[in-house]
Amino acid sequence: MVVIIAGLMFAANFWTDYMWFQSVGFTSVFLTELWTRVLLFAVAALVMAVIVGISIFFAYRARPGIRPMSLEQQGLDRYRQSIDPHRRLFFWIAVGALALLSGAAASGDWRAYLQFVNGVDFGVADPEFRMDIAFFTFVYPFLRILLGYLYAAVILAFIAAVIVHYLYGGVRLQNDTGQRATPAARVHLSVLLGLFVLLRAGSYWLDRYGLVFSERGYTFGASYTDVNAVKTALTILTVISVICALLFFANIYFKNTMVPVASLGLLVLSAVIVGVAYPEIVQRFQVNPNEQRLESDYIQRNIDSTRAAYDIEDAQAEPYDATTELSAEDLVQEAQGTTVRLADPSVVSQTFQQMQQVRGFYQFPDVLEVDRYPDADGNLIDTIVAVRELDGPPSDQNNWLNRHLIYTHGYGFVAAAGTQIDAEGRPVFTEYNIPPRGELSDVVGEYQERVYYGREGADYVIVQAEEEYDYPLDAEGETGDVPTPEDAVDPEVSPSPDDAQAPADAETTEEEAPAEGESAEEGAGGSQAYNRYDGSGGVQLDSFFERILYAIKYQEPNILLNSAITTDSRILYERDPLDRVEKVAPFLTVDSRPYPAVVDGKIVWIVDAYTTSDGYPYANRIDFTQAVTDTFTDGTLQQVSTLPGNEVNYIRNSVKATVDAYDGTVTLYAWDEEDPVLQTWMGAFPGIVEDKDEMSEELIDHLRYPDDLFKVQREIMREYHVTDPAAYYGGQDFWAVPNDPTGATDRPESPYRQTIQFPGDEEASFSLTTTYVPRGRENLAAFMAVDSDPRSEDYGQLKLLELPRSTVIFGPGQVQNAFDADANVREVLLPLEQSNAEVTRGNLLTLPFAGGLLYVEPLYVQAGGGGAASFPLLQQVMVGFGEEVAIGSNLPDALSNLFDGAAAPPAEEGEEEAPEEEAPESGAGSGGGDQDVTDALNEAVEAWEEAQENQQESDERLREALEALEEALGEDQGGN
Repeated sequence: MVVIIAGLMFAANFWTDYMWFQSVGFTSVFLTELWTRVLLFAVAALVMAVIVGISIFFAYRARPGIRPMSLEQQGLDRYRQSIDPHRRLFFWIAVGALALLSGAAASGDWRAYLQFVNGVDFGVADPEFRMDIAFFTFVYPFLRILLGYLYAAVILAFIAAVIVHYLYGGVRLQNDTGQRATPAARVHLSVLLGLFVLLRAGSYWLDRYGLVFSERGYTFGASYTDVNAVKTALTILTVISVICALLFFANIYFKNTMVPVASLGLLVLSAVIVGVAYPEIVQRFQVNPNEQRLESDYIQRNIDSTRAAYDIEDAQAEPYDATTELSAEDLVQEAQGTTVRLADPSVVSQTFQQMQQVRGFYQFPDVLEVDRYPDADGNLIDTIVAVRELDGPPSDQNNWLNRHLIYTHGYGFVAAAGTQIDAEGRPVFTEYNIPPRGELSDVVGEYQERVYYGREGADYVIVQAEEEYDYPLDAEGETGDVPTPEDAVDPEVSPSPDDAQAPADAETTEEEAPAEGESAEEGAGGSQAYNRYDGSGGVQLDSFFERILYAIKYQEPNILLNSAITTDSRILYERDPLDRVEKVAPFLTVDSRPYPAVVDGKIVWIVDAYTTSDGYPYANRIDFTQAVTDTFTDGTLQQVSTLPGNEVNYIRNSVKATVDAYDGTVTLYAWDEEDPVLQTWMGAFPGIVEDKDEMSEELIDHLRYPDDLFKVQREIMREYHVTDPAAYYGGQDFWAVPNDPTGATDRPESPYRQTIQFPGDEEASFSLTTTYVPRGRENLAAFMAVDSDPRSEDYGQLKLLELPRSTVIFGPGQVQNAFDADANVREVLLPLEQSNAEVTRGNLLTLPFAGGLLYVEPLYVQAGGGGAASFPLLQQVMVGFGEEVAIGSNLPDALSNLFDGAAAPPAEEGEEEAPEEEAPESGAGSGGGDQDVTDALNEAVEAWEEAQENQQESDERLREALEALEEALGEDQGGN
């Protein structure tokens, strides 16, 4: 029964996998992998069976006809009598078991085999052996695997031969004559040992090429000792091993025990003296005292290879003598056209959830994505985007029928401008509500808004069966007042930066947002729309047999019993876009941040995919999981299916993939067509990757530089921005990625997407940015950005601004501390922090500004105690430049405060500039340090707290305290 059940499960999974590949049009991937596995299984099993079988057969045929009488042989007679009648059965069981194990292990190496037979040259030679990199990436790994299987076969054949010889008297542990092995047994074992030593010779020779992956020296790759001692030692050991193998084979004629014993002794002695002692002497007495000088050339090899392997060799680094002071006049000039994405994708997710969730079973991700869309005037703007996915049915109705047949899909694309807010601090939505509408729809036109493939929901759904819940017909009214671009405010100079707006309690949304578990039938009128899927996604359940297969696969009898499931029904599974791309292209590593986009009349998921390798000579290896882990990304969720241990030392963003959110269509595009690793895989799986030219213009508009690649490159750039071997050896200029200063996590700060104008560029560009601090310190060392606009000629160009070591520029952590310690900032934050409001710090952005670096951090306020109905509103903006920090109710206000409020940012065309007397009074340099002002402020705060407890008794005192504060401020200004 166990065998039958296991067989049925295997058959069901195997056949449903085939049908899935057939449904997405990638049957060739399934068949290529299958036949490659079968081939390797068959060859490995056959080789193992032949080598071990012949060895057992010869050992049995060479058994002595007459065995000497001894207690040992008398004891073995009982075993022989038990085994002899069934020796054929034992033979086939032993050989068959070893063959199956060997074949199963070999089938797992199908990737290495396909790379071996389809390898494409890199066109670059390694610096030591002058061989193309392709040998080390594609050929060398397979030869190591092949050698390993031959080793295993010979060793197992030797062990089997010894057992059979011993059982039938060919090898004896007790013998009065001193002959412990018959001549036939000695010949047999000598041949097997000769084969083993010959394989060892091949291993020594191959190890010479493996020196390019050595970790002996100061850097990864062949070091001085490896090249000048180990390489020579391995050549000598190869020759000695061949001689020893010949001596073992010669024992066929000598039939003397001394010959193999002497050969083994010579091999072991030479391995110890030549292979271990000699390199150690060179390393300890020659290299260690002169390491920097002797290792210099090999450090240079490591630097050059690592920069090439991670595609950072063309990074543009320039010194940046960042200014720390700026006059008000310069501020007015530099602020012209400066926009900053203040909407934090990780914070406004809660706002999306409250204002656009519509029903409790819809879901937005915790961290939203940043894309670019044109506004009504055709200008590209940074846009926060997400799709409204279906998390599942209400909790009290979470049964099989609802989860898999009725609540099948999400609905709608939601977008908000990244640089605009309304008067209340809410994001300005450019696409919203159900059915979706907004400025974005007006620009891109109509599109299919249903989301059957996404990152949330059940693992499978069956469509064209029951009526599927589509959306509530009254959803338009339930979303309440949604801010649109018409509601966006153009920031003006605030009369006072501490005029913080009241925290949002979202009173209107408290009634609008349904409680968790509320059914779709509840609410206003219980009206809702239903839908029947008419797409081509999934596998059609043509017959009852296919329903049986899926019932077995998911261990769900309801698939058979539900009468609404017919031959027209389709089952949709593997619905996560990352899983779909990984399955149709098992040779790719996918990025952890897929993002939705409206392209060509449909919602598609755009997935960046990488070709990776750990076989690039001299290139430093890193742990991929660790490199991509930051504040918002858990690297342990990454599935680096191509590399054991997650170690890589070569990576390219060679493929851009799309997954249709409606029908699940997966399309792979060759983005880096020159990548030899991609060309190798395209040779193994022809026809599955389309040319780059097949991309539509609208799709290209939404491509961007991938997150994980940038994180890997910034991890490498920490050390490999240093290109001089002597400086690299000293390590004084190594950098570190700062931890996120705004959160409680000790993970590295996430890279941020924003539109910036890099110094020297004529126009601003959509970029991915990060910062560095010196290793072991907190001041800023460098700022790095990469052009993320696919239309730009500089797409993918890494740019570094290296700050002078003699000038201390605040790093992110220091700026955050300055925000917390500044008296003027505390004046604004104190009333909020002492209330029941929750204050959330947004992303701390860094961007080039006016010859220096500007820090911008939005501050969100959320009503405490408001429960699920409250959401954060952008209330204040903190800025830092040099060692000065300030706060304001908007970015121009904060900048004005930062630069002493002497000049306001330029007004928009057609607007009047704010009168000078309305300049903020509490910014930096406003004289807020006067003792009278401080005392009056403290009195006001104390009175405000008491007013919260007893409004009637404290109103009069609060009024008097505020009048005293106003009088004190007036006197202070008069004194200034």
